Amino acid sequence: MGRTLLILAAVVAVLGGGMVLRTLTLRPQPPLAAPIEAIALDEAALADGLAQALRLPTISHAEGAPVYTAAFSAFHALLAERFPLAHARLDVERIGEWSLLYRWRGSDAAQRPALLAAHMDVVPIEPGTEARWTHPPFAGVVADGVVWGRGALDDKSSLIAQLEALEHLLAQGYAPTRTLYFAYGHDEEVGGREGARRIAESLKARGVRLAFTLDEGSAITQGVVAGITQPVAAIMAGEKGYASFRLTARAPGGHSSMPPDDSAIARLSQALVRLDARPPRARLTPPVEAMLERLAPHLPFGARVAIANRELLSALLLRELSRSPVTDALTRTTQALTVVHAGIKDNVIPTEAYALINYRLLPGTELADIEAHIRTTIGDDAIELTVEEGFGDAAPASSDPDAPEFAVIARTVNEIFPEALVSSGIIMATTDNRHYADVRDQGYYFAPFVYTADDGGRIHGTDEHIGVAEYADMVRFYIRLLQNAGG
Repeated sequence: MGRTLLILAAVVAVLGGGMVLRTLTLRPQPPLAAPIEAIALDEAALADGLAQALRLPTISHAEGAPVYTAAFSAFHALLAERFPLAHARLDVERIGEWSLLYRWRGSDAAQRPALLAAHMDVVPIEPGTEARWTHPPFAGVVADGVVWGRGALDDKSSLIAQLEALEHLLAQGYAPTRTLYFAYGHDEEVGGREGARRIAESLKARGVRLAFTLDEGSAITQGVVAGITQPVAAIMAGEKGYASFRLTARAPGGHSSMPPDDSAIARLSQALVRLDARPPRARLTPPVEAMLERLAPHLPFGARVAIANRELLSALLLRELSRSPVTDALTRTTQALTVVHAGIKDNVIPTEAYALINYRLLPGTELADIEAHIRTTIGDDAIELTVEEGFGDAAPASSDPDAPEFAVIARTVNEIFPEALVSSGIIMATTDNRHYADVRDQGYYFAPFVYTADDGGRIHGTDEHIGVAEYADMVRFYIRLLQNAGG
């Protein structure tokens, strides 16, 4: 955001008919905590523990596909062996066949519990890409200061780091006043319906109300936010919903030598062109407004003017945010044409053509809103419109980026990563965290590893890895978070 905003700000100030731009007094950063003395840890042993977990191929295939029971059974055994104090002193139960719930009882029953979540499953390796890995994806190799393997970022590093922190505190004799839960689903990558959802249902049935949940979904970004050189710890306060719609066009088929006036392919193509030209409208959600306000002091002057006066300059601000796919996705329900299918042979006119369109829904957008958008945009009632079954929901309600629970996480970031700016926002994907929406006050999304633009292709891609020192800092973060949240 640059000269365009400056020019508009000047025009509004002169011609605004009495409208005056606000001063640049914006939402402050959360109160900074003093960095703490580094927590001494055996980083080599920690890396080896993560590597052991990465060697187990706890893969989630398509929803409803059989679970690779041998890998999950071995993973459970590894956790019990590596974290003996946690398994001896905490309440541990298996839920939904392979998911795990740990409860660390606090001394003060009046305090609402907190829950840390992660998932033990990983996505498959794309066939034919195995040779592109520096080390085999399930070899769990520690080399050159790096732990290599599927799950190093998504999401076994969080799970194992949390339990390492728990084991460390138990060994030191720490006892929380607040009850702390650790929830580890086994099917997050295919929707979490048999894992996190069942854990949440179990908590609800027991009358448990959580103060907050913390799950994956964001990280400490470096070089990702344009105009900001400092690392940004984005503690997200919401996630998007997920839905795919199927558009089906039907028409008379026949021989290609005598094409009819009406074609299923042509009709569907016209609808897709109209949709592609008209994505859902952009808007700001409270978590994204909080993100902009917290980052504004570190942005150029023109951006600060627009953010401080976004009620007046919202159209221009949204237009500027739309210039990048990342920031555009923060401000709108995204619409992606992902599958088109028609025909069986070059000389046969198909009677049916269909397409799948994937939507990632902003908080506050319902599936009915998307259906209305599609219907209005394509203007063709003859096209059949259905929602794909399975993994798909509207977004859960966003949480408060100014709540005390957010401040606890922000304080921990300040203590372990003092150079990072703390921000908020929403994540563009979906996580297990949404399943806990009915049993919590607040839900946040953050994993304490450094994420650069290069890492985007490694999560669910080739050569997933994490630095040994970086992983040790994840453990340090969770140690302090458990102390800060546990009291």
